[in-house]
Amino acid sequence: MRSLISLALVVAFTASVAATLGFFEVDVWWELSTLITVMLLGHWLEMKATAQARGALDALAALLLDSAARITQTGIEKVPLAEMRIGDVVLVRPGSRVAADGIVVQGTADVDESLITGESRASPKAPGAAVVGGTVAEGGSLRVEVKAVGEKTALSGIMRLVAAAQASGSRAQALADRAAALLFYIAVAAGTLTFAYWWLAGDRGHALIRTATVLVIACPHALGLAIPLVIAISTSLGARNGLLVKDRLALERACDLDMVIFDKAGTLTRGAPVLTAAAAITNVDEREMLALAAAAEADSEHPIARAIVSGADHRGVRPESVSGFEALPGRGTHANVNGQSVAVGGPRLLCRHEGHRSARTG
Repeated sequence: MRSLISLALVVAFTASVAATLGFFEVDVWWELSTLITVMLLGHWLEMKATAQARGALDALAALLLDSAARITQTGIEKVPLAEMRIGDVVLVRPGSRVAADGIVVQGTADVDESLITGESRASPKAPGAAVVGGTVAEGGSLRVEVKAVGEKTALSGIMRLVAAAQASGSRAQALADRAAALLFYIAVAAGTLTFAYWWLAGDRGHALIRTATVLVIACPHALGLAIPLVIAISTSLGARNGLLVKDRLALERACDLDMVIFDKAGTLTRGAPVLTAAAAITNVDEREMLALAAAAEADSEHPIARAIVSGADHRGVRPESVSGFEALPGRGTHANVNGQSVAVGGPRLLCRHEGHRSARTG
């Protein structure tokens, strides 16, 4: 494709130089500059679209931290991610991302692993549990011993899959490449015949102009660029929505699918919990109960806490004034709401607060 454009520019430039030197009466400097401008604009738009299509890799790379809090004998030091080594112990604060794949050696927290699993429910982590770099610790801090860094992490593996999918070919693209190659030879032959005919006819000036015109019109840019650009965009959109395409042939064959079977524990999730319903098992008003729970969870960064607060706001329930907020890692929260002690969490937490007004999440 670029060969045809190059030939067209050379022909137009040669005609313009010849006209300037007095060999012809045709001057196409303005046409040549316009052609160069249009070609540069087209290639700029092409590169911009391709860069945007590959933005999925940038989005995945953004999940990796630039630095980590490494625990040493003298305290905690902030080190670049590139300086981390296997065996280092790093501190993961509540609400921050895990710096690298590793094993929890101290602390408990719920970790949002929707990046890897797609599940909306956070996974409780305790000493001995494995964590993946890029996931988010909620409701507690962890000390993690690094077991994989750099290209050996799970997130790097996902990035390699996306890059390989975008770089792989497909039958449609191979067919388009062959058609573009055939069209190239046809265009060169047509340009040569055009030049020879008008040159032998005595109109040498227009021979060059018409030859350049044939080469430009016959250039298969749309055929050669549309298919790979569409495939790059489709794989990028899939990666951004959690669908990793390992092979473009698989993506191409997806148009023939009649049935899709999802192995996802019986459900497909958005990767974030949502409050679907609220029910009181005592004589407490449901809206009052939801207001108490939302108030107790308002300062928590836990995904379930955010779901409760968002669900209350969606139902028009406003949280009440709260004080003494306390996050209980792995169990829930506790706070004083309008002078009442309110605990929000699972059965293990609520059994310790019998006699208090409580809300249970599940």
